[in-house]
Amino acid sequence: MANVVEFIKESYDEMLHKVSWPTWTELQNSAVIVLVASVIIALMILAMDESAGNLLKFFYRSVA
Repeated sequence: MANVVEFIKESYDEMLHKVSWPTWTELQNSAVIVLVASVIIALMILAMDESAGNLLKFFYRSVA
């Protein structure tokens, strides 16, 4: 149990003194980049899904 307590104390100390946290503006800029990338990827997936759906509809209509 002592090892667990020591680990938690060392982790807390490392988070306070050794980790370099981003500034508020850096954090906001990163969040905007992630948001824009997520929207672009979602639109690409939507386009691929719609294309595949339309292709299958065309295929099923031509076979039937």
